[in-house]
Amino acid sequence: MKSGSNLEQLLARGEFVVTGELGPPMGAGLAAIEKKAEFLRGHVDAINVTDNQTAVVRMSSVSVASHLVRLGLEPVMQMTCRDRNRIAIQSDLLGASALGIKNCLCLAGDHQSFSRAGKLLGHPGAKNVYDLDSLHLLMTLKTMRDENRFLGGDPIEEGMPCRMFIGAAWTPLAEPIPFRVIRLGKKSRAGADFVQTQGVFDVAQFAEQMKKVRNRGIHEQTAILAGIIVPKTAGMLKYMNKSVAGVTVPEALIKRFEGKKGPEATAEGIKVTAELINQVREIEGVRGVHLMAIEWEHKIPEIVTAAGLLPRPKIES
Repeated sequence: MKSGSNLEQLLARGEFVVTGELGPPMGAGLAAIEKKAEFLRGHVDAINVTDNQTAVVRMSSVSVASHLVRLGLEPVMQMTCRDRNRIAIQSDLLGASALGIKNCLCLAGDHQSFSRAGKLLGHPGAKNVYDLDSLHLLMTLKTMRDENRFLGGDPIEEGMPCRMFIGAAWTPLAEPIPFRVIRLGKKSRAGADFVQTQGVFDVAQFAEQMKKVRNRGIHEQTAILAGIIVPKTAGMLKYMNKSVAGVTVPEALIKRFEGKKGPEATAEGIKVTAELINQVREIEGVRGVHLMAIEWEHKIPEIVTAAGLLPRPKIES
């Protein structure tokens, strides 16, 4: 075992895993975190904690992930390169490990220009750091874990390892599409034990990419969790199809939401999500799903029930 996390143990056991997502609040209160966490408890195997997503200031991913550990839940802490140099990154990773966090998703991070949206002013003028990119972040954490040393060569104090199950993101349908599998291979070699993909709506195209993944044997080295974004309305799907990199929504799927509002749209969203889960589950090499409910965490219990994913498997302590 590399970290001994529940996520790692379930994947090693051959279980089809389910991860969810929790966005930290734009404040210092814990009540919102605990409310979202309870919706996810018992319905997912691990909970992603986003790291200042869309470059908006939120409670730190390290602190929120640590609080989930105290609540008896398993976090997947996200760590981005956007805001930290290699010194801060390695320091945060040590601190997270000391606090009992056993999974880390290594990301570049959304550009700060994304932070101005709707009524949010954000920090679009913030300075990028990107001392490391996501590949280097993967290699850094792998070096800290497996070689017990820092990126600069100094040894990590004996008996104080940084034991984490290492994750990465993958956008299989972003242009240029032929490069995506090559990029995934690089992340696998850099140290990714698992990857969570961008949201999959076009299952046929995703299946074609997975064929290329299997041809390269990447699925045997890195567990692939297909990302599933819970759709809410036709407008949401149209926006993602047009504006979100790597998301392709078939027209037939958009039409299913046309004219639907309120409870009818909600019911269709849950139905579509369950269908997508079961479709990607049939693709060889897919080891689980990552559910992105986007402030709809209260619907996760209905979704996993509709998809036949309950009860979740247990790891004996």
